[in-house]
Amino acid sequence: MLPGSVLLRLSLLISCSFATLITLAQNNGRISGTVLDKTTQKAIANATVRVKGSTQAAITDTNGVFRITDIPVKTYSVEVSATGYQTTTLYNIILNAGNEYTVTIEMEPQVSELTAVVVSNNRRTAKAATLESPLSVQRLTLEEIRSNPGGNFDISKAIQALPGVGGGAEGGSFRNDIIIRGGAPNENVYYLDGIEIPVLNHFQTQGSSGGPQGMLNISFIEDVKLSSSAFDARYDNALSSVFQFKQRNGNANKFQGNARISATDVSATLEGPMSKDKKTTFLASARRSYLQLLFSAIDLPIRPNYWDFQTKITRQLNPKTTLSFMALGAIDEFSLAPIKKATPEKLYIINANPTINQWNYTFGLSLKKLVKNGYVNWALSRNAFDNAIQSYEDNTTQLPSQLTLDYTSRETENKLRVDVNRNINGWKISYGASLQYVQYQNRSFTVIRKELKDSA
Repeated sequence: MLPGSVLLRLSLLISCSFATLITLAQNNGRISGTVLDKTTQKAIANATVRVKGSTQAAITDTNGVFRITDIPVKTYSVEVSATGYQTTTLYNIILNAGNEYTVTIEMEPQVSELTAVVVSNNRRTAKAATLESPLSVQRLTLEEIRSNPGGNFDISKAIQALPGVGGGAEGGSFRNDIIIRGGAPNENVYYLDGIEIPVLNHFQTQGSSGGPQGMLNISFIEDVKLSSSAFDARYDNALSSVFQFKQRNGNANKFQGNARISATDVSATLEGPMSKDKKTTFLASARRSYLQLLFSAIDLPIRPNYWDFQTKITRQLNPKTTLSFMALGAIDEFSLAPIKKATPEKLYIINANPTINQWNYTFGLSLKKLVKNGYVNWALSRNAFDNAIQSYEDNTTQLPSQLTLDYTSRETENKLRVDVNRNINGWKISYGASLQYVQYQNRSFTVIRKELKDSA
């Protein structure tokens, strides 16, 4: 039997070694994802994924999947190359200890360079180098949204920093109204993984898309594409611009999550596999504001309070077919509270603002199937927006006899859309169809002026 002092030293050595291994493991990050052809959405096998600034690299398998582990935690650029494709580089990839960075990389086919150009009079077709004006398309990556000064992790505020994009009536400091080339905020349309989302912000003004705080969780977003002109015909009802928000898939290798505290709210995100074959993944998040606590501490009479929820579930049915479900929702309450010390300014705030109760949701099911030289998308979705506003002569007492405004409305939209995307001999061909069923209900009570009675 070993002496007690020796056992103690061995146990301490093992404990220190174990702690060192944990520390080393936590100081390493991972990158995983899928490499796809941008035009056909087919997986690219044997593509080389290299982490620049390190010796780490990987080759994609037949499904275009790659995974790189044991990468020291810091910021990297990731370079992807494949035969027949243009080299693609992702910049400012931030690796965190413990979590795995998941990304889908789309590569452009390589354009062949000609040594000579022959002009003949029997040419019957003409080809354009691109079908959309490059000056009208802008992109934002996740890292650019995170690093946006004063953005507070809000995608809507980061969008306002793009060239040609303006903010609301107050310079974008309070509301997230997005104005493109002088157009109204309701002239923009927003798509999340191909599903239209009419409500993008908390406390949204009806008939507009603006509000003081965005709803989308940046942990879900892979990139944002803004088309201010020359946008595809599949995006109906767009007058000023089309925003396409692309969500990433959940991690197929492990369960992981993160928590974030911003200046206005606290949120938590969880992701991971849902099946043993790793073909089903999920992303889920919830967020809660604490502005009402801050305003109560400084004795402000307004109490803005909001929740939001977001989720995405993806199932790969077979190598050519993928089924996805997404959901986005929010609950918004704007109430008024008694004040400890009355001042003319605080009393004015109480009586000048109504109480607001809103809720909204969007959920959709999409099916993407690869076909020859392209892919087909089916999308079925439903969204609803419920709005209730009340105001009284004296909002501190809120007596029924003093009611001056009582407004309720509900909008619902049910949509079915199919679009076919083909690439034939350098020509990009898209066509499809859509079906919509829309309902709107409204009830309004407003006191224009008090009843005048003859004293006689």
